[in-house]
Amino acid sequence: MTVEPLRIAGKKKSRFLDLVSELLPEGGNLNLCLTCGACASGCPATGLDGMDPRKFLRMAALGMDDEIAKSDWPWMCTMCQRCVYVCPMKIDIPQLVYNARGLRPRDQRPKGILGSCDMALRNESGSAMGTSPDDFVFVVQDVLEEFQESQPEFADMQAPIDKQGAEFFLNQNSREPVTEPNELLPLWKILHLAGADWTYGSHGWAGENYCMFLADNDSWEKITRTTVNQANKLGCRIFLNTE
Repeated sequence: MTVEPLRIAGKKKSRFLDLVSELLPEGGNLNLCLTCGACASGCPATGLDGMDPRKFLRMAALGMDDEIAKSDWPWMCTMCQRCVYVCPMKIDIPQLVYNARGLRPRDQRPKGILGSCDMALRNESGSAMGTSPDDFVFVVQDVLEEFQESQPEFADMQAPIDKQGAEFFLNQNSREPVTEPNELLPLWKILHLAGADWTYGSHGWAGENYCMFLADNDSWEKITRTTVNQANKLGCRIFLNTE
């Protein structure tokens, strides 16, 4: 693979350079970075769009904000934090990536992520698929009844919604109730056999949060707060995030 060299047009003020300094551990110094490549070696996005975490970090340190903003690579990062785990300096590259996403105006960010975030904001489920609370309740009850009839050994299995005082508040990827409802069953069976006291919430049940990946802090908080408020309202002790 041919890697294009970095081209530096000249010294310019960079908000990224300040961010890099803030995210280094106490006493850390980017000049100590030997570009060892440990971050790039374990990154699932290395090589995409001609970029890797090491190159991204150097571009940030060199003040290449415009180039970073134009690159699609920050949107390919999964935020898995493997780079942080192996970095001897513990530089928080995913946090830099998150801020890099914010360099673009909101309406110019990837349409799929943008549309999914906006859809989730339009319903109390928090569902990127647009599934309403009533539709979710209907699907869960329908799948449960059909399964109980076909599997008599699970006739007493429950899939509660808005159960007051349950220990676990469970969420769900909102794609499954819409396109693959039978994929709900394996987790229900595990919880049933384990004797877990759990519940879904009719509000805030969707597990994904595309607003986080969009780097929209206010919307991210709104989706999360809907879920947390419902869990608190039901008096659940533990939030079990399946995503």
